[in-house]
Amino acid sequence: MASLLQESSQKVLTPEILRSAAKQSQGCLVVPVRLRRAIKKYLRDHEVSHLKRKVLRLSQSFSGIKDVNLQLAAATSKELVEDPLKSVEQSKRWKIKSVYGDIGFQYTDDETIAYVASRMPAVFSACYRVLNEVRRRLPDFSPTSVLDFGAGTGSGFWALREVWPHSIQKVNIVEPSQSMQRAGQSLIQGLKNLPLIHGYDSIQSLNKDISKSEREHDLVIASYVLGEIPSLQDRVTIVRQLWNLTKDVLVLVEPGTPQGSNIISQMRSHILWMEKRKWKKNENKKNIASKDLVTQTCGAYVVAPCPHDGKCPLEKSGKYCHFVQRLERTTTQRIYKRSKGESLRGFEDEKFSFVAFRRGQRPRDPWPLDGMRFETLKEQHAKRNPEDLEIDYEDLLKMENQVQVVPYQEVDPVSYDSDVMETEVLDDGEEEEGEEQGEPALADLGGGWGRIVFSPRRRGNHITMNICRSTKRDASEGSFDQVVVTQSQNPTLHHQARKSIWGDLWPF
Repeated sequence: MASLLQESSQKVLTPEILRSAAKQSQGCLVVPVRLRRAIKKYLRDHEVSHLKRKVLRLSQSFSGIKDVNLQLAAATSKELVEDPLKSVEQSKRWKIKSVYGDIGFQYTDDETIAYVASRMPAVFSACYRVLNEVRRRLPDFSPTSVLDFGAGTGSGFWALREVWPHSIQKVNIVEPSQSMQRAGQSLIQGLKNLPLIHGYDSIQSLNKDISKSEREHDLVIASYVLGEIPSLQDRVTIVRQLWNLTKDVLVLVEPGTPQGSNIISQMRSHILWMEKRKWKKNENKKNIASKDLVTQTCGAYVVAPCPHDGKCPLEKSGKYCHFVQRLERTTTQRIYKRSKGESLRGFEDEKFSFVAFRRGQRPRDPWPLDGMRFETLKEQHAKRNPEDLEIDYEDLLKMENQVQVVPYQEVDPVSYDSDVMETEVLDDGEEEEGEEQGEPALADLGGGWGRIVFSPRRRGNHITMNICRSTKRDASEGSFDQVVVTQSQNPTLHHQARKSIWGDLWPF
């Protein structure tokens, strides 16, 4: 394996540590047994006729919502996001006219059941992927209080339980659909060590019920909900309210469509603009004693996926920033998504767009390859010892004789029932949650790690990747570049690129 030479830097960065720190993507995710059991039990208790037809109708309703959102004028969107003060009268600036649930699509009991059967595992997988990356990028972050806006049937809550099983003590849920709230409560019945959970139908009712000192939450998450708010002004208003309820981290997740990515880009621009404006206003004040406090309370930076806080370089490129999470389909998904009597494949790919903000100023960490020089393939070959190339054929034959070949048997995807086959793995009293293996190496937030957007293209010894990365040391600006890595020029990074997939980090 290619070696990595140190010059001035004192840190040790081996190829293994490099790969571990850059790895942010998940493989094919298996929905936890506990959630699969809860969904199957819920569907047994709420039998609905013609559920397959209602699953299809639900999908068509989501497409209708997308069409409503696409009617927004691009010019108005840009003006409102970049400078809302110019677009809205002072007295009516942040008054909500339409909210989640007010666009002609209400979740009835039948639609809620169809959602649990078809969409909940995929939404859980996207939320888990995003929250798990937040945990890795912020190892010091362990939320105790959480606000889940647009909670639906609780996909985000289940993901929170998997990522931070022991730290969460209080969860406030905002969900206007009573049917969705009832489904979420039914699904968590029987779970042990649940945090304190309160449900509300709007942010306004939440603010009325709790005191001002308790309104800030360590973590606020809004997943798959902003796209169901038709008015951009109301969308911005709600995100501002969510940001005001955030003490530390805000996470927004939307479907990985051009519209979903556009919503995330707009909200990202607005929050960064808003905090930058607030920072400049406080910085102009000459009260030196309060500057340390301002540094801690003002400002915001992007934890993921963006490696910088500048303007999104994909805005006018014709491309949109999104990622994909593969998940193994549950048996209920295979039953109710089946069409024309044919079985579906055993997995599906959930595309999503997201952004995670943290309050404060971005850390000024050194970039990962500072003080490092890579050997070329020619230099490595020149340093090889001829004795290392000798092969002891007697030892090789002994090793081959000791190897036992086990024939591979592929499981039939039609007859395979993961819920049944894994039932005996856990007892009721066994703690499934919170079992963590050794922590991998972590990538810092100093701006030196780029992000691989779209799948790398491999052609011979050349690997081409699309990288979103920071162009300044303070991560104030970024670019979207095509990077070509060859084995002859840099075998270490070439090996790194071969192991990298869509969504991973890149060390420069």
